[in-house]
Amino acid sequence: MTWYLRKEEGIRTPSTEKIGAPDGLWVKCPSCGKPIHIKELAQSQYVCPHCGYHFPIGSREYFRLLFEQGQHEVLFEEILPVDALGFVDSRPYPQRLTEAQRKTGLTEAVRCAVGSVGRHTVAVAVMDFGFIGGSMGSVVGERIARTIRYALEHRLPLLIISRSGGARMMEGSLSLVQMAKTAAWLAQYAKVGLPYISLMTDPTMGGVTASFAMLGDINLAEPKALIGFAGPRVIREATGKDLPPGFQEAEFQLEHGFVDLIVDRRELKSTLVRLWDMLCG
Repeated sequence: MTWYLRKEEGIRTPSTEKIGAPDGLWVKCPSCGKPIHIKELAQSQYVCPHCGYHFPIGSREYFRLLFEQGQHEVLFEEILPVDALGFVDSRPYPQRLTEAQRKTGLTEAVRCAVGSVGRHTVAVAVMDFGFIGGSMGSVVGERIARTIRYALEHRLPLLIISRSGGARMMEGSLSLVQMAKTAAWLAQYAKVGLPYISLMTDPTMGGVTASFAMLGDINLAEPKALIGFAGPRVIREATGKDLPPGFQEAEFQLEHGFVDLIVDRRELKSTLVRLWDMLCG
């Protein structure tokens, strides 16, 4: 799903779902098919008011949702990706990075910040799927590791919102070692008893699921989020077996103990504040 930006209102909407109104004022819910005015959609935190479908959003929208008056300090933007391996597939990796940066207005697939959520000062990292599928390259891993360290040094609660296809193949083993690095920092963070909440959104897959996304003291998920390591098609082809209905959806993961709570985005901030009230005192 592609997005466009209406600059006069600062509202991001799915350009492929525009229907029957001038200037893209309406979008069509891909789940129930009903039209939604973009202002109503923004007011409902990009959740369909008719069926509860959660439109995909990025770090800008989550920061606006979570932080008081949207005020926050962005961290570690100076750490930028490079082509350490000289990787080329159908296009050189530097070209892919430049295209992703131009398309999204982001420097990488994760943005990190610190700010107030309710009465709590919180360190937050949010992944953006629009940047090369939210893949975890070395800079993504480094920014997340530094955010964990920042939360540890300042004794802050930590929130990581994941939306990723997994490791970034263009960085090879440099991408894979980010799993161990982020997990090691979370182990250090856990030793001092600070609360780490992980929110998994659609999709959270691959090495991200196999590392920091599943290591929360409390693991949350948005409704219907796809959560797993390999995708359903790969698993089906490897095992030769039919998969259970809803396999890898958040509701299936909740039923089988991999997720602690499914949270409607419209209730996300209040839920997080209640959890931190309990965990932080």
